[in-house]
Amino acid sequence: MARVTYVQPDGSERTCTNFEGMAVMHLAIANLVDGIDALCGGVRQCATCHVFVDDAWSARVGPPGPEEGEMLDALADFIEVKPTSRLSCQIHITEELDGLRVHIPKEQPGI
Repeated sequence: MARVTYVQPDGSERTCTNFEGMAVMHLAIANLVDGIDALCGGVRQCATCHVFVDDAWSARVGPPGPEEGEMLDALADFIEVKPTSRLSCQIHITEELDGLRVHIPKEQPGI
């Protein structure tokens, strides 16, 4: 089991627990976390699951893959993209990520 804490733009937090292997996006959807819409279902096509990985977790989570990076680069004119930006559909929960904290941006891209 692993825990992920979702931090809303207003600072409120929600911690959800589930089994390893699930994407951070799927855990959010299953727990009705506000701000994670995941309109494409997790195939890196919409970025409506965009999050900022907490600075303390950034190195452990790692950088975006090439396709994920391209999606984030394409959206940089429309949303705030930071060095810790990730698509939560591409972050898979592992034992090493137990306690992960992600911040939900104020605005997600519109489709």
